[in-house]
Amino acid sequence: MTTLPLSPDELLTTTRTVRKRLDLDRPVPLDLVRECMEVALQAPSGSNRQGWHWIVVTDPETRAAIGEHYRRAFTAYAASGASAATLYEDDPGRAAVQRRVGDSAAHLAERMGDVPVLVIPCLRLHGGRLPAGNQAGLWGSLLPAVWSYALAARARGLGTAWTSLHLTYEAEVAELLGLPEDVRQGALIPTAYYTGDTFRPAPRVPLDEVLHLDRW
Repeated sequence: MTTLPLSPDELLTTTRTVRKRLDLDRPVPLDLVRECMEVALQAPSGSNRQGWHWIVVTDPETRAAIGEHYRRAFTAYAASGASAATLYEDDPGRAAVQRRVGDSAAHLAERMGDVPVLVIPCLRLHGGRLPAGNQAGLWGSLLPAVWSYALAARARGLGTAWTSLHLTYEAEVAELLGLPEDVRQGALIPTAYYTGDTFRPAPRVPLDEVLHLDRW
């Protein structure tokens, strides 16, 4: 498929989380998802292990079951007092943005099971046990590939959202999908065509507030 005419900087700055504008009625060809994954497999992998595995869920009943796990996890998250919608309440400018984020997140939580394609990237680990301490190196061998998948999807007219709340029920989802005991899940990426291509760079904290040269 021909990709959108986006420069590298446009692709990187306009690949946004898509929740309300996912087209839940338009089927996504599996070949298009495979194209995105071929790109993702070029991402870096520690020691070139390439221990990633990708579960692509299109079966309606399975999607619905995963969506219900996600909805339950989101309900608890929203009631926790630490959700996106409640952040920066003392900053009028940022609070308004956070409320919109919270609203769109709640919308996706209700419709996750209706998204045409759910992608669950996984890592295969010895014994399935996560190591103690800092796990940056471990997940650094999977998550760059997940972001590459999202970028490739954007370039092909697909929208995605990076989510991980379903991991509250990781064991239940693993059983649902028949995952081996040594496979751990890293994210849940709903994938669909989107409506209205008006994506643009999002407001961000100024660089100089977070940039440190040589030392903190």
